[in-house]
Amino acid sequence: MSAYSAEISVNAKEKAKAIFDSLSADNKFYPENPTKTKISMKKHTLQISIGSDELPHLRANINSILRLIQASHDSLESTKTK
Repeated sequence: MSAYSAEISVNAKEKAKAIFDSLSADNKFYPENPTKTKISMKKHTLQISIGSDELPHLRANINSILRLIQASHDSLESTKTK
């Protein structure tokens, strides 16, 4: 069990699957991550659980996840036709 943990829920509506795929790919290709990060999706809501033995690692991972969510959302928005 980790000393520190965080739970994040994001209702991403119709963009949930694309954002989930983006986050999952990033999580998959970073095996040396000092935090334990689990990402799941139910309907349009992303569920992210992060655990770490060190608070700075937890904070850094939360910031990274939130920035990736924002970047994914912004990328999807930029491809919309008006």
